[in-house]
Amino acid sequence: MERPRAALRRKAERIDRALEAYYGIPARWHLDPLSELVLTVLSQNTSDVNSWRAFERLRERFPTWEAVRDAPVEAVEEAIRPAGLAAQKAPRIQAILRRITEERGELSLDFLADWPVEEAKAYLRRLNGVGPKTAAIVLLFSLGKPAFPVDTHVHRVGTRLGLIPEGMSAERAHEWMEALVPPDRYLPFHLLLIRHGREICKAQRPRCDLCPVRRDCDFYRRRRAAGR
Repeated sequence: MERPRAALRRKAERIDRALEAYYGIPARWHLDPLSELVLTVLSQNTSDVNSWRAFERLRERFPTWEAVRDAPVEAVEEAIRPAGLAAQKAPRIQAILRRITEERGELSLDFLADWPVEEAKAYLRRLNGVGPKTAAIVLLFSLGKPAFPVDTHVHRVGTRLGLIPEGMSAERAHEWMEALVPPDRYLPFHLLLIRHGREICKAQRPRCDLCPVRRDCDFYRRRRAAGR
């Protein structure tokens, strides 16, 4: 894959600075990597509020991840119902927990802290239902490893701004963004792009008049040229 050019990296830096000036330094949180993995599976195709509620219900009803692994699947489904798609997510989570147990002899992903990032990514992606976004979230948020998650907000906003090439898939954009952004900015820039996508650069009605980075935005430039 062609690497981003220097001018594009400078543009990303300007946007990063402008978004942080507008929104402030993003709040951060920390879970152990196995908990982060389960939470991220729960977050698929639902809101943060619903996925967090489902995660808390799961932890309240089962004292350990071993208990989640060994519970009747129907009991796990009931616990995580607020996240939606419980009939898919419950067996997926249990399959992940069983595979980690079989391969590692215990339920923990802490060992990934000592692995090179690409090997850690590959291990996570071999787990049932874990794609590049989920793997990157676990590595970045829980282990501080240099991985840049690209979710729907990051992909939409990044493409509109012109940071991600038109037509590039979200999966390919992970590697692209890692080459575009300095590793120490992966976490804050990821969070800033998500917030911007939720509050201003919305999917259906982007609020370009309020956007603090519209001068650097390809989408805004095209809209103005079209008289919209």
